[in-house]
Amino acid sequence: MIQQYSIDPLADRRWSDFVAKHREASVFHQTGWLKALAETYGYRPKVITFSPPDKSLTDGVVFCEVKSWVTGKRLVSLPFADHSEPLLDSAAQIPDFEEWMQTEPGNRQWKYIEVRPLSGDFRTSDVMKVSQSFWMHTLDLSPTSERIFQACHKSCIQRRIIHAERQELSYERGRSDSVLDAFYRLLVITRQRHNLLPQPFSWFRNLLRFMGPDLEIRVLRSNDVPIASVLTLRHRNTVVFKYGCSDQRFHRLGGMPLLFWRLIEESKAEGASQIDFGRTEPENVSLVRFKDRLGARRKQISYLRYSLDGKEQSAVGFSSRTMMALSSTLPAVFSTRVGSLVYRHLG
Repeated sequence: MIQQYSIDPLADRRWSDFVAKHREASVFHQTGWLKALAETYGYRPKVITFSPPDKSLTDGVVFCEVKSWVTGKRLVSLPFADHSEPLLDSAAQIPDFEEWMQTEPGNRQWKYIEVRPLSGDFRTSDVMKVSQSFWMHTLDLSPTSERIFQACHKSCIQRRIIHAERQELSYERGRSDSVLDAFYRLLVITRQRHNLLPQPFSWFRNLLRFMGPDLEIRVLRSNDVPIASVLTLRHRNTVVFKYGCSDQRFHRLGGMPLLFWRLIEESKAEGASQIDFGRTEPENVSLVRFKDRLGARRKQISYLRYSLDGKEQSAVGFSSRTMMALSSTLPAVFSTRVGSLVYRHLG
């Protein structure tokens, strides 16, 4: 077995340099995302690499250990990330990585190790099995704005954008406390509408703190009332739509399509090459359709898991059922508090 090493990506500066250069690195590999996970949920990140301590990193797979008496002890790459490609030097390293997985979990008593790749390099693995699959949407920003607009669905997107532009809506983009507060109020409303617990406010405050200018929030208001908001991240030339929320009472104004169009126009103007619209559960037909109608292309991605007995329950499946049960009867003030307690078990 090839020698592997474990490093702390928050202390070893080689990791940031490596992520900044690796062609398949994403915003979820950035130390800002890892610091927010550590600060909010207590997850400590670690990187497994085949690069010696005295050499520059040429590979690395980043994980967080999730310790929970509810969902078990496990190693995840990465909690709450839509995807996290293992940054190996080449596909030839996959067998060495698999060999490490087969020996390490028994020593640590983990239930399983999970990776969330974008590429299909791991799909032929005999060691890792598919645990969940999602649709992944991306929008190419290389065409002109006119062509991107024309590719949007005519009645569901184009006409609603034109309608929204005729309304007296105010638009704010930034990182201030006021936009964060407006975003979170809308998030709580949206999660309640879908019978889901909201993520803790501290998660977004820490993302804002550690991601720096790579995080932005956009808010639309009607008569000073927030009606729609999105939170985005950025890594090099890719803008990542991570969270979106709205007040259903104002959907007739077309705020959400307009907000996405502002995101598209501004990302293109600022040199981004694509927008990553993130993962969507196949059963969430309305959201899949909305992203399709924005002109985004979709492909299937699969999370892969190596487990000791092959019988572990999906943590995401558990989380959905638990949140539905907990949040269906809770007022907003209590659902936010319960969410703060529950989410650390769900990574």
